[in-house]
Amino acid sequence: MKKLTFYFLLILFLISCNSTEHVLKGQYLLTKNTIIIDSTKTSGPNLQKYILQKPNSKFLGMPFGLYFYNLGETSKPKTPADWAVKNPKSYRFIKRVFSEKQSIAYANSFINLNKWFLEFDSPKLLNLNKVKKTKSNLEAYYKTQGFFKSSVRSKIDTLQKKAAVTYHITKGKPTLFDSINIKIQSPILDSIYRNSGIISLLKEGDQYKDQTFRNEAKEVVKLFRNSGIYNFTESALGFYVDSTRADNKTNVDFLVSANRLIEDQGKYIEKAYKVHNIRKINVITDYSFENSAKAFKDSISYKGIEFLAYNKVLYNPKHIYENIFLKKNEIYKDTLTNLTRSNLKALKNFKSTNIKFSYAPNSEEELIMDVFLSPLEKYTLGFETELTHSNIRNIGVSGKFSLTNRNTFKGAELTKMSFLGSWFNSQNGPGWEIGSDLSLEIPRFVAPFGLSKFVPKEMSPRTLFSLGSSFQKNIGLDRQTFTFLTDYKWQFTPTKTIQLEIFNTQYIQNLNINSFFNIYNSEYETLNSIAKTYNNTTNNLELPNGAVTFMNTVVNDIGFKNSNPEEYNTSLNILNRYNIITSDFLIPILAYSYTYNNQSNFKDNNFSFFRARIANSGNFLGLISAKRNSNNKKTFLNIPLAQYFKTDIEYKKFWEMNNNSVIAFRTFLGAIFTYDNSSIPFVKAYFAGGSNDIRAWQTYELGPGARNNGLEFNIGSFKFLSSLEYRFDVIGKLKGALFVDAGNIWDISGSSFVNENEKLNKLSSFKNIAIGSGLGARVDFNFLILRFDVGFKTYEPYLQDQKWFKNFNFRDAVYNIGINYPF
Repeated sequence: MKKLTFYFLLILFLISCNSTEHVLKGQYLLTKNTIIIDSTKTSGPNLQKYILQKPNSKFLGMPFGLYFYNLGETSKPKTPADWAVKNPKSYRFIKRVFSEKQSIAYANSFINLNKWFLEFDSPKLLNLNKVKKTKSNLEAYYKTQGFFKSSVRSKIDTLQKKAAVTYHITKGKPTLFDSINIKIQSPILDSIYRNSGIISLLKEGDQYKDQTFRNEAKEVVKLFRNSGIYNFTESALGFYVDSTRADNKTNVDFLVSANRLIEDQGKYIEKAYKVHNIRKINVITDYSFENSAKAFKDSISYKGIEFLAYNKVLYNPKHIYENIFLKKNEIYKDTLTNLTRSNLKALKNFKSTNIKFSYAPNSEEELIMDVFLSPLEKYTLGFETELTHSNIRNIGVSGKFSLTNRNTFKGAELTKMSFLGSWFNSQNGPGWEIGSDLSLEIPRFVAPFGLSKFVPKEMSPRTLFSLGSSFQKNIGLDRQTFTFLTDYKWQFTPTKTIQLEIFNTQYIQNLNINSFFNIYNSEYETLNSIAKTYNNTTNNLELPNGAVTFMNTVVNDIGFKNSNPEEYNTSLNILNRYNIITSDFLIPILAYSYTYNNQSNFKDNNFSFFRARIANSGNFLGLISAKRNSNNKKTFLNIPLAQYFKTDIEYKKFWEMNNNSVIAFRTFLGAIFTYDNSSIPFVKAYFAGGSNDIRAWQTYELGPGARNNGLEFNIGSFKFLSSLEYRFDVIGKLKGALFVDAGNIWDISGSSFVNENEKLNKLSSFKNIAIGSGLGARVDFNFLILRFDVGFKTYEPYLQDQKWFKNFNFRDAVYNIGINYPF
């Protein structure tokens, strides 16, 4: 029965694959657009937005969306009554056997299925008007680039109800700027322009481009509006060119009007430009539309600013004043207005911030600035849930409940108390985690010795204090964690962010170290095999004490070291991992992070991202403590101290190819250097593999280096990762991806327990970079993206013979489920 159903669906789909099924006689399905510029064929990514009609989207060269659409029929019934008329026998049969209600439901199932098919990609039919308008668009575009004598012709090729359009573009010679004449008729504006030292973007010999004029106008408007000319607009500017010259050159006259036009009783009159000063600043701290007609009940004056409220001023004027950068009796500046708006918004206390200017009474040179602040609710509750899945956690659910208190100490502070919990099922059975944290975010620097003065308020500095704890059960060694964080963050420029972590301290306590060999079962099996050789017995090691005792016995047996060096080193390696993973750790971190991100908004797919982080753990506490434990590790309050330097560098770049596809690139480089005989805590070490990493390997499965001993949870102290991904639309909300991931982890600790093939000690070690490739499907729900990626092992550095494509198949592939994009 299953085979019959499969063949039926297959035949049904193949029938739909006639892409011109719904194309009527005399109509043509548009299958291709081709652009030829000066006899050279090009994809013309910058021209695609001017082409008004595009073919149906394709996946692997096939318009699957159109095929699904063809399974539907626009002429089919839209209501159960119409369906009953067209299918009377089926309708009466269901009604007779069941009921009228069931027959209506039966009819609706077919109607809804047909509607669902018709929601896919309908045939894109050739439209001659759109071809003509596209031709005009392309001609207009090249004229904006200075090709005034360019020409565009279109050619349509048809075959069996299908059409392909070719646009032939002849650019001709570009027009260059000749003389540039700047004429500013207003004495005030001319003085501002001459004294500013601004360098014009219009330069003799450059190619004519419309965008150059737009950029020039933008810079000039910015100059004047930041020099007190509040009412200056781009309409006061004029560019005049002569595009009729035969020598492909043009003179440019750049004119700035002497006066501005204003409407007065239905007539337009001219007014001279003047420099505006701020006479008065009012800040309404509890504005709402409902209160706008009421009288103010409270007011506070602070450094020339009036703070007003319809009820009571609840904010400390000092801290609001620090975020208002226009001052009384100073000239108007556009940038300071925008900076004020963005900083007030960054306080996270107001749902809207509106700034308005009006002329002071009996004055054309003085302004009144009104700042309208609409507060958010003081207390808000939040609840978040998430489904998780990985090779470690088969399926899980987590939840987080939070309470936020705004303006806690009347300085726009945010206090947040959170409670979190999660449950999941893994190979070791069900597990759970609970935790809570309390944080205080202050929108300014809280630092001793006047250090806050080094970061101006224009950079929107923030201080975060956080205290938290979590407890895990049946997750690893049932870790309990306590954290305390002091974090400073500021916006150095609109694209650059700096973060300084001070006293970022974490205490990790393992509560169930006896389960080590249950979790790291492969290490127990290896150790057990060695024990049978050592003890000349078939009995298994007792867990956990027998295994631990055996490791300590073997590593002190010089005779076994000489007779069985490989087994001895393996035992030593396992003992070292056991000591590191089961050890408690105190991790006091001091870190500096620099982030560059020029993404303008979440829809921007042409941007770069760079992040560098340098961290140190244990330096200060290591200096004031001289105590060591039995493993010769530095301790503080009898807790092993993590002492290391760690550097992470990440770079991402995105290119939007067209409206339907994006190329994404990511690379990461990280290194950890320990000192004073310290070990790297498991939670701070690097790993490779997983749904956001090298997707052809599971989490912790790959590395270090060329090692492939089957151990669980492999970690390293050096990591390289690079990914290239092509993302594209398929059908509706469904998107696809093709990707290549490359990378690995290595050991650079210099430990004698580490094998040579795990170390990164020379350039040739990079031959152990693993490569995975694959494809993915993503469903975009707008608020999140559900992702499914299949990773194939393409190059496996640990194999002895055939390293390329040996396990490149679906049987050995890794199937990843994730939320949102991997990077």
